[in-house]
Amino acid sequence: MYKAIVIGTSYGGLEAIKAIIPKLPKDFPLALLIVLHIGDNDNTTFINLLNDSSEILIKEAEEKESIKPGIVYFAPPNYHLLVEKDETISLSTEPKVNFSRPSIDVLFESASWVYRDQLIGIVMSGANSDGADGLKLIKANGGTTIVENPCSSYAPTMPRAALKSTKPDYRLKLEAIKDQLMKLAGYNI
Repeated sequence: MYKAIVIGTSYGGLEAIKAIIPKLPKDFPLALLIVLHIGDNDNTTFINLLNDSSEILIKEAEEKESIKPGIVYFAPPNYHLLVEKDETISLSTEPKVNFSRPSIDVLFESASWVYRDQLIGIVMSGANSDGADGLKLIKANGGTTIVENPCSSYAPTMPRAALKSTKPDYRLKLEAIKDQLMKLAGYNI
């Protein structure tokens, strides 16, 4: 049984996230933690727009917050988002990884050590290789991995890097990712 989903995206990521999160039901049983490369830009407007069109709660992650099912946690601008052993959130201003803070790899790696085979990792549209190493570790620790098909991705560099580093469990077009998440979460689709 899965406990959490980690999603990493960059360039083209706003549209990719909007294609998935608003379509999840309010009783969705897994926590979602998302790194969206936005640099120093505030993500409040995007989170508010997502909340207006979604049944599940979307929020910016807070230090020492308990991770709960059915909630989407976004990494705050300029902070790494990590999962602690007690399934709480930790925020860090450690140096950038893959030229990014927040870094997808940092989230994926910390979540992988905590959730192991109860984790789903997803790499979507983006213009660098952040997330490839983290996805590889999720797979090595028994988690399930999904990569957006680069052929249909807005920015294919990030999905291609993930495919080069790991053979994912699923390579899907953006519109198929939500349905796969529903199946993995136990819904009959």
